[in-house]
Amino acid sequence: MGFRKAAVNFFLKGILNAICKIDCGEFVKALSANKPLIVIFNHINFLEVPILVSHSYPLHVSGLVKSETWKNPLFAFLFNTYKAVPIDRKGAFTESFKHVCGMINDGYHMCVAPEGTRSKNGVLGRGKAGIVLLAMEANVPILPVAHHGGENVWKNIKRFKRTPFHFRAGRPFRIKFGGMPNKEEREMILGEVMGQLAVLLPEDMRGIYADQAKKENKYLEFI
Repeated sequence: MGFRKAAVNFFLKGILNAICKIDCGEFVKALSANKPLIVIFNHINFLEVPILVSHSYPLHVSGLVKSETWKNPLFAFLFNTYKAVPIDRKGAFTESFKHVCGMINDGYHMCVAPEGTRSKNGVLGRGKAGIVLLAMEANVPILPVAHHGGENVWKNIKRFKRTPFHFRAGRPFRIKFGGMPNKEEREMILGEVMGQLAVLLPEDMRGIYADQAKKENKYLEFI
């Protein structure tokens, strides 16, 4: 698997660099400085996880990916190479969460998109509270990583232009809460978590979390 991963990474990174101008040094530096953690990112298109895992190689980085992706043989090959974890977006999260925790224990940084679906236009959408439960179960810090530019990728491909992808990494933090939060408390924590993504984005891309990006945080502890 080591040779296979190195070979796949070489070709994948080459293809991605051919269609994109990728600025992710800040993200790689943040990963290198931290023990395995959960990476949250805003979800614009399908390129984010391939960019993050290929450009951080040889660090151990994988991601939580919707299960239907495995129906595509090429994507199945890629995600199996990087040990991605499938998740059923209809709600069967328990096994996926256990798998993610196991991967973190094995030394992997795990990438998760809290929105759960692509925005396509780059504006940050509503997050799902599952990220709160996952982070509390895994008991590891969260690293917020936001990017912009990817919303133009298809338009640029048609014009034979490379798309600038700009990644920014925030400060790692832990969720500070005793016990298990109820539904209302999970939503409050989620708002603060998503606010850490919003603050890394241009103001016109912060969406419903624009105000949260400017507020103090009650449930987050920065490290």
